[in-house]
Amino acid sequence: MAVRQRPFHLVVFGASGFTGQFVTEEVAREQMDPEGSSRLAWAVAGRCREKLQRVLERAAQKLGRPTLPSEVGIIICDITTPGSLDEMARQATIVLNCVGPYRFYGEPVVKACIENGTSCIDISGEPQFLELMYWKYHQKAAEKGVYIIGSSGFDSIPADMGVIYTSNKINGTLTAVESFLTINSGPEGLCIHDGTWKSAVYGFGNQNQLKKLRNQSNLKPVPIVGAKLKRRWPVSYCRELSSYSIPFLGADVSVVKRTQRYLHENLDQSPVQYAAYVTVGGITSVIKLMFAGLFFLLFVKFGIGRQLLIRFPWLFSFGYFSKQGPTQKQIDAASFTMTFFGQGYSHTCPIENNKPNIRVCTQVKGPGISHMT
Repeated sequence: MAVRQRPFHLVVFGASGFTGQFVTEEVAREQMDPEGSSRLAWAVAGRCREKLQRVLERAAQKLGRPTLPSEVGIIICDITTPGSLDEMARQATIVLNCVGPYRFYGEPVVKACIENGTSCIDISGEPQFLELMYWKYHQKAAEKGVYIIGSSGFDSIPADMGVIYTSNKINGTLTAVESFLTINSGPEGLCIHDGTWKSAVYGFGNQNQLKKLRNQSNLKPVPIVGAKLKRRWPVSYCRELSSYSIPFLGADVSVVKRTQRYLHENLDQSPVQYAAYVTVGGITSVIKLMFAGLFFLLFVKFGIGRQLLIRFPWLFSFGYFSKQGPTQKQIDAASFTMTFFGQGYSHTCPIENNKPNIRVCTQVKGPGISHMT
């Protein structure tokens, strides 16, 4: 991609938000070389200069890098002002967009980046936004020679890479994978920022729009190779992990399916069926989640119900989500394990009309979800 020289290689947009602060700190950490100087020119962007300055100061203190605030640029822009987004995009080769929910705030950034020849990366876990941006802007981005890359955080790198890794490890043809996400918390328990909760509320409240979008896309179905993967009940027991599980409601299935479509249509690879679940522990957790799920499904159908869910995330999620998000101690003590159970066929076993004759188990592990942004 040939572009004119720009002041900044990358810009973190929304750096003063909950997620943006972690991204800013991580970029600062990665940009430190042994001599203590930055390798790439970069900047933070948002509405308030004072807040952005404080984010840089906190990162500088945490990393032991007092000169950091003077080394990083600051760009003032607002999602509601297209001209300021254009100005930000013109100054960067890549924009890391941390402003969500993306269904409301993501498209103006994508549009500004494409029009100004800038690549854009986000951490969206919202299938409707991800798929809509592809259909609206794929051709324009290709013509401009820029990349628009969605869901580049916990949704959905572990899932997408895990399926590919599992496919590479099986001694034959992988045809189906089930993944189980287990989140491990420390002594202070688990808490998730309500940005994820908001995405879920709006996603469920607009399921019909996603179905309509997929119907309008008129894509050919990806062929099912081998035995069809059976979907589990909404609450099921995984014997291998000795835990109950529920369907994972993020973007993993959408992202993995799109990857498998690409690999099949462009690289002639055998497509893999995929289902995603999250473990919830024992029967006590199941009962608790069932009550939370019933409230959620009841309230999410109506506008006033969605407003209540968004206003009181801690109450309706039984303490799993909050507007404050996890404390630093909770973040540091948390980790995740994603276990993939794959099935397929050996090279000597015909796929047609036969049951899978080989199985494989792989895992992706990492620090807390907040570190995956």
